[in-house]
Amino acid sequence: MQATAVQPLAQTPALATQTPSTALRRFAWLLLLYNVFVILWGAVVRATSSGDGCGSHWPLCNGTILQHHPQAATIIEMLHRMSSGVVLIGVILLVAWTFRAVPRGHRARITTAAATLLTLNEAFLGAMLVKLGYVDKNASLGRTVFLALHLTNTLLMVAALALSAEFLSSNLASRHATHMRNLGATLPGLAATLIVCVFGSLAALSDTLFPAQDLSTALLQDFAPHTNLLIRLRILHPLSALCAAVFIAWLAWRAVTITDAPPQRRLALAVILLLGFQLALGLADVTLLAPVWMQVLHLLGADLLWIAMVVLSARLCLVRRESGLYSLPRLH
Repeated sequence: MQATAVQPLAQTPALATQTPSTALRRFAWLLLLYNVFVILWGAVVRATSSGDGCGSHWPLCNGTILQHHPQAATIIEMLHRMSSGVVLIGVILLVAWTFRAVPRGHRARITTAAATLLTLNEAFLGAMLVKLGYVDKNASLGRTVFLALHLTNTLLMVAALALSAEFLSSNLASRHATHMRNLGATLPGLAATLIVCVFGSLAALSDTLFPAQDLSTALLQDFAPHTNLLIRLRILHPLSALCAAVFIAWLAWRAVTITDAPPQRRLALAVILLLGFQLALGLADVTLLAPVWMQVLHLLGADLLWIAMVVLSARLCLVRRESGLYSLPRLH
């Protein structure tokens, strides 16, 4: 069956002329970077056992708005809540600005709307962690499940913000002028990265709740039959990281070899470098017995790798329709 001809992007004036402003594009990228900072501060809350700094109250802190002579844990938790509130305000502003600035059929409308829903869900999951007492020294199965859900939602929210910034900055964001390709090759790599990050959050929680005195003791705890579930799950993080690293490296290398576009090649090489950096940080994290500063640095590397993977996948998957202007070969 012969495919129906599709108008080239250059022949669709409504999509060609109505482009996002520089201010909107910069705001989207800055909001993404700020969200990374909030995630890192959340790791500080967990690593310092400050999650109960406001007791079981949410959104109030210890039942009040103003705190008199607050402890360090209260200050850390309050700063995290306030910075998270700024994210919510920023995302609402982003989605409203985007819907006014871009036409129907622009993919940024979808991703900013998704970012808004995921940000609201992020607030709900954070509130549930506090309300259910899954903070401080709690090592229950419920906290393990909620933490995995919370981190998964966080990564999806970051992905939505990264795609929003990318689509607002790209000329390949119209659903009328582009189609999807290579999804079967890119989605497994993204899923593998997400799984590694979830296992990493559980391993970090285990290191916080059950700190080891030395490396040999930590390794023995991983395989002891009667230790807490979080400790037994800890080994899954390095194992899954090694498996995912092979696929991520392959995807990035294929991206380098199939395109001559400098931005895509640079981004693919950045993914490879970030992957190597993450593996080195992971080894240092284990060797140093996971100090707080190393956990935060390791999480920063994971966030940057995730963002780079999401943007690279979008660039590989979005292909201009048969207009003679742009095309990418399939990944094999």
